Amino acid sequence: MKILVTGGAGYIGSHVVEQLIDKGYEVVVFDNLSAGHRSAVHRDATLVIGDLLHKPDLDALFSAHTFDGIMHFASHILVGESMQNPHKYFHDNMVAIFNTLEYATLHGVKRFILSSTAALFGDPERVPITEDEKLSPGSVYGETKYMAERTLRWMDEIYGLKYCALRYFNACGAHPNAHIGEDHDPESHLIPITLQVALGQRAALSIYGTDYPTPDGTCIRDYIHVLDLAEAHILALEALADGRSRVYNLGNGTGFSVREVVEVARQVTGHAIPVIEAPRRPGDLPSLVADSSRIREELGWQPEFTNLYAIMETAWNWHKTHPHGFSDKT
Repeated sequence: MKILVTGGAGYIGSHVVEQLIDKGYEVVVFDNLSAGHRSAVHRDATLVIGDLLHKPDLDALFSAHTFDGIMHFASHILVGESMQNPHKYFHDNMVAIFNTLEYATLHGVKRFILSSTAALFGDPERVPITEDEKLSPGSVYGETKYMAERTLRWMDEIYGLKYCALRYFNACGAHPNAHIGEDHDPESHLIPITLQVALGQRAALSIYGTDYPTPDGTCIRDYIHVLDLAEAHILALEALADGRSRVYNLGNGTGFSVREVVEVARQVTGHAIPVIEAPRRPGDLPSLVADSSRIREELGWQPEFTNLYAIMETAWNWHKTHPHGFSDKT
């Protein structure tokens, strides 16, 4: 099978590409390299540099290749930025998926995997969060993913395009070989920021809010290793052969507080990692933890990295061997 991976030079996409190739798939990566990295793309994948917002690029792509499935990662992902610049997110994120789906349906693609998000659950009534929880995005970024999921529903009804929307919680970690990992600019995720303190690239870590209704007063999040995410994508792609679309929440089902993450980082790195207590940030919820029992039961998905220490070790190995990220900054 030949799979198109949009945004396949990015953090999660590049790890999924590696897993696809390891399992014998033929992979074409389509990326404009605005946030991704050429050297993150597996040498056996075909890299096509282009922009989903530019239809001539898609004309050329679909003229040159016939795809059995598409995995769509290309997206702006910063929640805070989406609230400061909503036009960028509504335009770019939505035009990108509209164009991708237009060409997918025109060319008879029958399987589509969407990189979705836990940002759909802006005010959950129950934690852990199931797929049946009401969808109430708390940001423009989350709203664009909600709109993408709704669009896919109509593509299924009208064209028979079967899809799976995978709603990630907190993706983290790196490939155990430490040749690819997380490299965002700017960095907004807790674990890499914490490790940047250990590397001496930041003086301290700011903890935003220490008075939440949690055991230690800091926010609790569900951290899922990027390779476990990758495995879920491939299981979902294969499951679509049964002709049924679906959605899944992806997490370990165990939450860790900010203070717990910092303490594990201290153990892994041997660095003191000083912290600064700061006021809460608007929109941060006390606890976001996934109930992933549906994908476990239906597809047999079993996360390999369930221990935060092991997850942190893979991230640390990447960051200490690549302190400035990938060498081919674009």
